[in-house]
Amino acid sequence: MSTESELPRAASIFVSFVALLRANGFAVAPEQTTTYLAAIELLGPRDLNDIRQSALATLAPPPERRTTFDRLFDLHFRGSEAIEHADDGEDDETVRLQEEGRGDEEPLLSDEANESGLAASRTEALVGRNFAQVSMTDALRRLARDAPSRLPKRRGHRRMRARRGPFADLRRTLRDSVRSDGEILRLGHLKRRQRPRKILLLIDVSGSMKSRTEENMKLAHALVQAAPGVEIFTFGTRLTRVTRPLRLKRREQALNAAAHLVSDWDGGTRIGDALQAFLAVPRFGAYARGAAVVVVSDGLERGDCDALRDAVAKLSRRAWRVSWLTPLATGPGFRPQTEALVAIERFVDDLVDGGTSASIVAHVLSLGRRRVA
Repeated sequence: MSTESELPRAASIFVSFVALLRANGFAVAPEQTTTYLAAIELLGPRDLNDIRQSALATLAPPPERRTTFDRLFDLHFRGSEAIEHADDGEDDETVRLQEEGRGDEEPLLSDEANESGLAASRTEALVGRNFAQVSMTDALRRLARDAPSRLPKRRGHRRMRARRGPFADLRRTLRDSVRSDGEILRLGHLKRRQRPRKILLLIDVSGSMKSRTEENMKLAHALVQAAPGVEIFTFGTRLTRVTRPLRLKRREQALNAAAHLVSDWDGGTRIGDALQAFLAVPRFGAYARGAAVVVVSDGLERGDCDALRDAVAKLSRRAWRVSWLTPLATGPGFRPQTEALVAIERFVDDLVDGGTSASIVAHVLSLGRRRVA
């Protein structure tokens, strides 16, 4: 088979899946593709599970990338239906904040909810969102280019050779002394290796942040692709972990997968409840331990400000640094005016501008200049 156009029409969907795997960094040889098609023909196939098992047996994805492989398979063969079915039960990836049976507040329609950002609501509006074709802006290119060297790091437990360091490298010193008849001419040194620090990005997707949501999600995808140990959550009236779909290499596929996963786009604002829910789930709370936490939100809270204050206080004790980026901080002399931002000001390390992708990228990259601990 020399070109895809010469393939039988029924086989093209299987070959295009192999192309999708290659585009997302999977190594698939041409012989594997041929074997994959032969396995499908041998099995029938009777259902999608036969196709999945054929792909696993012949395309041999690495065990550590099995989750990404399964996600790509479901996106390719089942489309948005796979994501909707996977999240019907609202499992450990999504935490709902809205109480069941609340009838005193009518959910806003998506085109009526917080258009100006001045009328933040606490009610739940479950809507979908489609992202436009993604293009790389200068800010995203800068993030992809500079992230490996400028994102914050921490000292690890493993040690490495160094010209100067607090630890003596006895093994190297004794080995070198053999060359000089047992005389020690130079003392070797060790220092701790530096490892990338965890980054936790919490993105407000409520109606009051509607104009910034798409750009913030593009930035989140660029950050996940540029650095290891990054976790992304969205919150409005629900808390949703979107790290898994954003790990897909292609931006359009990653953002559309995240769009199907999140169901509270452009709805109400329950920041305090979202952070409380985040800390209440042990697995989620562990992501914040020793991490650089970045919250992108205007802080227009319509829930309980006491709950928000308590959650941010607990988060600050667990994290390495907490930064709150709000579009309301338009200048260096910004002073919070809203009740929520006033309540949390003393618990955050940074309260700065988050109104553009350039300002967010600049702040995230500046975190690397902080003292390594």
